This record gives sequence, C-alpha cells and structure tokens, in this order.
Amino acid sequence: MGEIKAIEYLTKNNYEIICTNYRFSRSGEIDIIARDGEYICFIEVKARSSTKFGYPSEAVNFYKQKKITLTAKSYLHKNKLYNNKLRFDVVEVYFGRNNNIERFNVIKNAF
Repeated sequence: MGEIKAIEYLTKNNYEIICTNYRFSRSGEIDIIARDGEYICFIEVKARSSTKFGYPSEAVNFYKQKKITLTAKSYLHKNKLYNNKLRFDVVEVYFGRNNNIERFNVIKNAF
C-alpha cells in the first residue's frame, strides 16, 4: 500500500513513473524507477505507522543500498541508458490511524 501511495504522490509532484518493482534475478528489486527532470531516479519506498523503531529510511542500510545499486546497473545496461544523470532516492510514507497517510518525505540523493 505504501508503494501505491508513493507512486500517486510522486506523479502529483511531476515525476514520470517508468516502471515499478523492477527485479534483477535474485540480487534485488527497485520499488520505483522514475524520471524527475533530467534524472533517472531509483526509488526505495519505506512505510511506517510509527517511528518507535526508527525512521523508515534507516531501513535502507548499506546491504540494501548495495542491492539497489546492482539492480540499477542491470536496468541501465539492459535499456542502454549510459549517459544519464542518476539519483537514488528514498520515499518515506507515514501512516496514521485507519491507514490514512499522514505525510510523505522524499529524500533525494539518499545514497
């Protein structure tokens, strides 16, 4: 549900969604690949209903970043996108009561 709401939010904020849930064998998945102006953005979505155990973006640790980077390289190679500006973003989705969205936080150049 967090990814669907993130896609809606990004679209309203002028991101062009290229694809979702891109997988590269067993190494990883990228939640959203989008274009934001001149950048191709590889976006990880993390949703939480509480920050009791930390902020959503803190779940995108070094190991997860490495998997996303490897998957992004696969996507770029497969689609022959060699000379593009790239960005790795994290979208935090905060749910409130009754699964209502309280807010979004887009962290550009998260890693």
